[in-house]
Amino acid sequence: TARYSFRRVLRRPGCFIRGRSRSRSAMRETPAQTFHRGGPENVRFWARFRTAPALPGARVLDVGCSYGRLCVDIAAAGAREVVGVDIDAEAIAFARENVARNYPDLAPKIDFRCGNLASLDLAPFDIIVSKESAEHFLDFEGMLRAMAARLKPGGLLFMGFGPLWRSPFGDHGMFKLKLPWAHLLVPERLMMPRVSRWWGREIRSIEQMGLNRMPLAGYVRAIRASGLQTVEFGVNRGDRLAVKLCSAIRCLPLLKEYFTLNIYCVLKR
Repeated sequence: TARYSFRRVLRRPGCFIRGRSRSRSAMRETPAQTFHRGGPENVRFWARFRTAPALPGARVLDVGCSYGRLCVDIAAAGAREVVGVDIDAEAIAFARENVARNYPDLAPKIDFRCGNLASLDLAPFDIIVSKESAEHFLDFEGMLRAMAARLKPGGLLFMGFGPLWRSPFGDHGMFKLKLPWAHLLVPERLMMPRVSRWWGREIRSIEQMGLNRMPLAGYVRAIRASGLQTVEFGVNRGDRLAVKLCSAIRCLPLLKEYFTLNIYCVLKR
């Protein structure tokens, strides 16, 4: 019989994280590898919601679409039109070429846009999806307002993301630290020179690495202030052992921030 040690489980960063930033190995993947890995990840993503999206016939926006796998899956599920938005020009270029070449039957109803959502002129959507992106929004409140403004009345926003900054491996493995919460203990000024060497360019702040450092309480406040109705809100969604252990421990008030790994919510305009 396998014996599980909470300490041993916590020392494996990958035990918490599934998504585009889940490990250092993900940074070495080719766009095609990341795209294909997204298929099973998308199945797990939707399974973590209690509310099912009505995709057939819907006009859908994917915020933080990266290489476009979720857009392809949504289109294949019957959506009438899918728009993917990302600030990464190289990711958008790959997504456009990949869909045109490998999914010609879906290409007419998928459109990819490069830029900040707030600056794009888009008609309202029935459904907006944001997968594993919100912890990278440096202005989370502003992005939430931008998404809310692009929802039709009665439209739904599905948002799932993690790991949160104060969770055991909230640095997404970017610091290459093997111990849980080590990224909260090592001063930023000491880490940035090391990170700069790994990235091959000068990095002066954690925000420059694409992490907003927002705590759980900050997300909760922003969602409550968004003007959107909360249909569903859950944390620590997932079936891994470490997720279940953290769910039990986070019941203690002083530890809630540090043992909350992810957020999955559905908001309605």
